[in-house]
Amino acid sequence: MDLKEVMAVNLRRLRHDKQMTQEDLAERSGLSARYIGAIERADVAASVTVLGQIAEALDVEPGELLVKQVPEV
Repeated sequence: MDLKEVMAVNLRRLRHDKQMTQEDLAERSGLSARYIGAIERADVAASVTVLGQIAEALDVEPGELLVKQVPEV
């Protein structure tokens, strides 16, 4: 799994955990909902600036979006 995919999975999980829609996150981060969707599908790689905007909107540390989660057994 490459870093785009790791971020996609983490972004979707964190957004759902906070019960936010892509539109909610887009509004809070100053990005478009289409761009948020593209990041969640790993269609695009987010810049460091965008990573910071998303992390701030989700109220998490940016690194949380980039850490590969170990599946529970």
